[in-house]
Amino acid sequence: MSKRTKRLNSLLKQVINEVVRQEISNPRISELLTIAQVDVTKNLKTARVYVSVIGSDQERLQTVDALQKSSKFISSMASKKVVLRYFPSLEFILDTTVDKQMEIALLLEKIDKEKQSRNR
Repeated sequence: MSKRTKRLNSLLKQVINEVVRQEISNPRISELLTIAQVDVTKNLKTARVYVSVIGSDQERLQTVDALQKSSKFISSMASKKVVLRYFPSLEFILDTTVDKQMEIALLLEKIDKEKQSRNR
């Protein structure tokens, strides 16, 4: 990944986060939302926006669905803040890395407890 692409990903992450927080008032979008990462494709036509949502599975899916349906509005608002020849179309994806990290931490804790019980 080039230095320019990394800067663009970081800038888009910041701008999209601002737009979602300030410009959108959709009740289906959870307040406990974080833009985890943005990855722009090589041709700069599409940006995958990874979203982390704290809540039930239904709230997560509902939030991602609402963001996807609002993607054109979010793109148009964000394009006013970022000067690009072509603003990429946005694709919102649920980021589950935090859930996976918690599962791993729980498994490691369980293994540690089993080791301690065996050593006694």
